[in-house]
Amino acid sequence: MRATMDFLLHEWLRIDSLFQRPRFEDHSRETVTSVLDSCERIAREKFAPINRTLDIEEPRLEDDRVVSPACLSAASQAYAGSGMFAASQDYEIGGMQLPHAVEAAANGFFSKASIGASGGHLLTTGNANLIMTHGTPRQKEVFAHNELAGRWFGTMCLSEPQAGSSLADIATRAEADGADFEGDPLGQRYRLHGNKMWISNGDHELTDNIVHLVLAKISGADGKVIAGIGGISLFIVPKRLVDAHGKLTGERNDIAVAGVNHKLGWRGTPNTLLNFGEGRFPVRGRHGAIGYLIGKPGEGIRCMFHMMNEARIAVGIAATMLGYAGYEASLAYAKDRRQGRHAGPGRKDPGTPAVRIIEHADVKRMLLTQKAYVEGSLALELYCARCVDEQRTGSRESADKAHLLLEMLTPVAKSWPSEWCVEANSLAIQIHGGYGYTRDFPVEQYWRDNRLNMIHEGTTGIQALDLLGRKVVMGEGRGMKLLTEEIKDTVRQALATSLRAQAEAVSAALDALNAATVSALEGGISERALANATPYLQAFGHVVLAWQWLSISLTVLQVKTRGDDSYGAAFLNGKLQAARFFCEFELPKTGPWLIVVAGRNTTCLDMQEEWF
Repeated sequence: MRATMDFLLHEWLRIDSLFQRPRFEDHSRETVTSVLDSCERIAREKFAPINRTLDIEEPRLEDDRVVSPACLSAASQAYAGSGMFAASQDYEIGGMQLPHAVEAAANGFFSKASIGASGGHLLTTGNANLIMTHGTPRQKEVFAHNELAGRWFGTMCLSEPQAGSSLADIATRAEADGADFEGDPLGQRYRLHGNKMWISNGDHELTDNIVHLVLAKISGADGKVIAGIGGISLFIVPKRLVDAHGKLTGERNDIAVAGVNHKLGWRGTPNTLLNFGEGRFPVRGRHGAIGYLIGKPGEGIRCMFHMMNEARIAVGIAATMLGYAGYEASLAYAKDRRQGRHAGPGRKDPGTPAVRIIEHADVKRMLLTQKAYVEGSLALELYCARCVDEQRTGSRESADKAHLLLEMLTPVAKSWPSEWCVEANSLAIQIHGGYGYTRDFPVEQYWRDNRLNMIHEGTTGIQALDLLGRKVVMGEGRGMKLLTEEIKDTVRQALATSLRAQAEAVSAALDALNAATVSALEGGISERALANATPYLQAFGHVVLAWQWLSISLTVLQVKTRGDDSYGAAFLNGKLQAARFFCEFELPKTGPWLIVVAGRNTTCLDMQEEWF
């Protein structure tokens, strides 16, 4: 994996060009190598050894607190010590000012080694980044800086037992906390009452404090709230109360852990039900969890999407890395396991030595499928991370372009690896045969861990509705047009090379996708138009991945042309073969998906409840 990561960062994305910009001028290729080496080592030494332990010894609730295996603490301390919480932050607050592409790549090692141990770290970084963007100077200093230093952890509290993806239906309420609620140096102070469900890392004792970001609706003088998402605000609600300088007061906030969810995977990351303001821990003699408004009233969703979009890309990276772990495990197994013989006269002769299963064409097919999925996913995630760098440090024109591309690609970056790297994990189990579904090998855990990612941070269906119902039509289709231009530019370059056949296939698929988009949205957004949003997302994602593979192949040809043998012929040929495989075996799947989209098929829409 490391060679592929280096190739994608330096050869394909050319991140070395970023070091010419003022923000990154202190860095070099050597910096990147050092950071990746360090994170790879910590992940191997501190995270990988506890992965199975965290899967078996689940977090448990004891005396109003969640208890995790002791080994998790050492891993968390090692991560905090690496400085990765503040990897891309300013020097002035203890950051390293690394490009986000490097940060994303480095964090991938931890996700691969143990997603259960590293999930909370990704949430903490996203939480702190949101506060750094939308918080007041004091909120940044007190809450975000402590998180970025690894002293406190953070969460996002959106879903409720009765409202999962439908945030407009949340029932948590916030009421102004007395006459001096505007005088608190930490921000306008409110009392929160409500319940939040599926809160990852919602309680633990790994750090001195937990900073919850909570969506709630502010009650008016008449006790009523504004209906819909326009009435939702965002609050910083710490587990333990602090003073204006971030010092713990010794008082616990009115937040109670109502339960721990026992999950299929990610078991090392506690998943909790939290009750805010139920009175189990009254603050200053009153019920209600103390929370500080972040941003303006009614802008909670806008602020929270800052963290949600980061989290969606982080989930995509996690899914990619779990797929990668399964791929590497099954590749090693296939090279060692002997079973069966080659076709021919001696295939049933017990005296003929059995061959390694990697020599069988169907096993090669399964391995090649995994390779195409996981390496393509890694490319997509790093491409998105590189867009973040461009958005932050590029010219106005290039930053705007990067922003639009991110808007278009975020639903794909979250959902495609979540769907297809789980399939890669399934193939890893298949290659192991009967051993694959036992705990003798790690591939069954990789599958279980990865299966959660289809649901984390917005299900595949939610991403599909976002893509077709919002992203492709925003700005009169400006983002879709830009993405189309980017893909066509890659196609034009490839047409003049040995990749012509693949370029023509990508071009045809892109044309079909654009035609289906127009047909699906004929007459505007409607229930019928969105009925086949998920097949649309599947086709859209496959076209994007085919484009990424075509672009990577162009880079491979460039490396070969200049005679660079540092990667080795086998490595480069493997990339070309994976790209060819994706184009010939995967891209044709877009045809059937787009048929139902373009035809505005109503089969699913017309299905009646009683017919089930």
